[in-house]
Amino acid sequence: MTTVKAFDTRLFGAPERSFLSVSELNEIVKETLESQLDAVWVAGEISNLRIPPSGHLYFTLKDEKSQIATVMFRRQGAGLRFAPENGMAVLCFGRVGLYPVRGDLQLYVESMEPRGQGALFLAFEQLKKRLAGEGLFAEERKRPLPFLPASIGIVTSDQGAALYDMLRVIGDRFPDRRIVIRPVKVQGEGAAKEIAAGIEDLNSIGAVDVMIVGRGGGSLEDLWAFNEEIVARAIFASTVPVIAAVGHEIDFTIADFVADRRAPTPTAAAEMVVPKKTDLLEHLASVREALRRGMGRKIESARDDWRDMVKRMSDPGRKLREHQQRLDELSVDLVRRFQDRLRQWRDELGRVSGRLEALSPLAVLQRGYSIAHKLPEERIVKDAATLTAGDRPD
Repeated sequence: MTTVKAFDTRLFGAPERSFLSVSELNEIVKETLESQLDAVWVAGEISNLRIPPSGHLYFTLKDEKSQIATVMFRRQGAGLRFAPENGMAVLCFGRVGLYPVRGDLQLYVESMEPRGQGALFLAFEQLKKRLAGEGLFAEERKRPLPFLPASIGIVTSDQGAALYDMLRVIGDRFPDRRIVIRPVKVQGEGAAKEIAAGIEDLNSIGAVDVMIVGRGGGSLEDLWAFNEEIVARAIFASTVPVIAAVGHEIDFTIADFVADRRAPTPTAAAEMVVPKKTDLLEHLASVREALRRGMGRKIESARDDWRDMVKRMSDPGRKLREHQQRLDELSVDLVRRFQDRLRQWRDELGRVSGRLEALSPLAVLQRGYSIAHKLPEERIVKDAATLTAGDRPD
């Protein structure tokens, strides 16, 4: 290694020495980095996330020992399936460069995905949680399906087997129903917007009583249009009940949670939307027969009541005579009861009179006794010892 002295004339005295400006130095570093270092995948954790009105994403990507400033411009960020958050572990693909204005080393991210789980799964969970918090999945807002809709709307692809399965099932179950088909893309770029527009169109024409929104089976990526927020809000805003019929029985999408009813398959949705006409006719025949039997019993009961009434009304005077006879019987019984009571009273009076007569002084006199008075006081003589010879009795 060569040691350069502070006053070496080769550096400070040479007339041919040149200078770099800060901007020039930063540009040299920037070009060197970009030419020597290819695009890389970098694993780290998001912190200090900022999203200004421009829509660009600014954050710090860090690990246990180091960190680097990171930017993801709006155009690249628009393609993200999930919402980045502070503390989220991610994998970023991009290039390392220098921001010349401040001389900052930066990672310019082209794409990003969650570390440890798929971006689609994370986006699904994030949107599901947010919409549930807003009440879009609330059971109390879900409407019942009409029992027998006159008109059925279907929002799906007109090229898929799902549509033909639904038309076949509805035709077999109730062939005279009116069906309005709104063809849409069900996967790929722009599919979510078309599905939402189809739902809005069927609502605006006001010609359907219920709506089936769905498609046949596929991968998570194939079904992703039904996980988009724009579709969920279109279903929520629908003025007619919506049946979500997306994929197979094991497939669940955001549309399933928002819809008034979820069908495990498009075929099941067709079975759900209308009953079997033959079943209804059989039930109607059964009800008609039960009604006929019930009316027959009612008529026979009324006929029996009428016969009894006719019998009672055939001789109106009979009832009057029966009542007159009963009145006579009651009159005789009343007189008899009165006479018995009068006789009891007379006997009782005789007994009381006998007891009183036995106690009367007059009765004593009638038996030969007298009451002696001593003159001149006229006192009653109660004891012979009070008398003397010569006293005059009254």
